[in-house]
Amino acid sequence: QVQLVESGGGLVQAGGSLRLSCAASGRTVSMSRMGWFRQAPGKEREFVAAINWSGSSTYYADSVKGRFTISKDNAKNTVYLQMNSLKPEDTALYYCAAKYRYSTSWDYWGQGTQVTVSS
Repeated sequence: QVQLVESGGGLVQAGGSLRLSCAASGRTVSMSRMGWFRQAPGKEREFVAAINWSGSSTYYADSVKGRFTISKDNAKNTVYLQMNSLKPEDTALYYCAAKYRYSTSWDYWGQGTQVTVSS
């Protein structure tokens, strides 16, 4: 089992910044990737960003490229999502997720942290 605990959400004005954290614990030895997803009210959950376990490769949704940065502290098994130039449309519940090397879907999810961007 793997536990994912997010933190760092909050209320920010448009143009502001927030940093989300996701700490992974438990059986992380075979994990290959961690990522962030978000779900706004009335919308489906969507991919935001992902990083491989070593932190050497990153992936982003087009909507956040150039504004968000995903990174990983390998010593702490913690993934960060630095969000800059936030827009009202970034308002959502942000989830951290993790997957094993041969999984075709994400295996573990955090409880979510709310990000609200006011205009």
